[in-house]
Amino acid sequence: MAAPSGTMRAVQYDRYGGGAQGLKQVEVPIPSPKKGEVLIRMEATSINVVDCRFKNGIARPFMPWKFPFISGFDLAGEVVALGAAVSGFKPGDKVIAINFPNGGGLAEYAVVSASRTVARPPEVSAVDGVCVPMAAVTALLALRRAGVSVSLDTTTTTTTRPKNVLVTAASGAVGHFAVQLARMGGHSVTATCGARNLGLVRSLGADEALDYKTPDGAKLRSPSGREYDAVVHCATGFPWSVFRPVLAAKGTVVDITPGFVSGVTAILQMLTFSKKRLVPLLAASKKEDMELLLGMLEQGRLKPVIDSRHPLGSAHEGWAKSMSGHATGKVVVEIGAAQPE
Repeated sequence: MAAPSGTMRAVQYDRYGGGAQGLKQVEVPIPSPKKGEVLIRMEATSINVVDCRFKNGIARPFMPWKFPFISGFDLAGEVVALGAAVSGFKPGDKVIAINFPNGGGLAEYAVVSASRTVARPPEVSAVDGVCVPMAAVTALLALRRAGVSVSLDTTTTTTTRPKNVLVTAASGAVGHFAVQLARMGGHSVTATCGARNLGLVRSLGADEALDYKTPDGAKLRSPSGREYDAVVHCATGFPWSVFRPVLAAKGTVVDITPGFVSGVTAILQMLTFSKKRLVPLLAASKKEDMELLLGMLEQGRLKPVIDSRHPLGSAHEGWAKSMSGHATGKVVVEIGAAQPE
């Protein structure tokens, strides 16, 4: 099937900064898939913290590497055309994909490498599936990096010792997946979040839930006094001095949004052979991990929490919600959804 021609609606920005108001609704040509790529008719994308950080210039001048830029790294939709040398997909296939750092999801069509695209089971909606490529995979990789086993097979059980796991910002995009995955592995989970989401994180599997604004929450102290073997750190603003007293002898903190300070801390710990470690997470989504997590969604073992859904014409509202840092779960933009009157 030939790629559709003509123009499409998209949301893009042409400079750093400006917040949600810097997003522009435009008509641009429909892209054509190159060798090894597929063209997807978009059904949904999600807005991640990294979208907003790139727009704010955290990686300038490298990302975005040129303007104007269409953001949206998580893709869900239907294959409509194939580039040369693509096998395993055909027009009409429902898929999800990760297109980092090229983006393109905030549009009616997007091209992406077939090697970063996986089939989406009919039991998994586009809205749920699009939560997998970045957020759910990040949660899985963070747990693995911290040495926390995750049971992805219902027919087997883990033989490793259960660990005490702390998840900060546990009601957020990555955190709510980390809580569920750690619990599936048979581990004890302590979660921090705002007061309004304490019940939610408990329902997702947390044994203990801490309001981060309380004295114990600010110090990450377990109500039962447990020391943490592993921490999936999804929040910001916690120095290493807060983690050190609450870690077990060989505890590991995996920082999913590492900055300069965490990088320096990690290097110093390696040089001094520290047993308690801070580990910046530097990893990319792999096809096999997306397939594993989609299978868990299909089985009903893993459930995305959707903070809000926005049509493409109101993508700026979802962007603003994500920038606020107070979204519960994922912010999703539904392509083709009706614009509210």
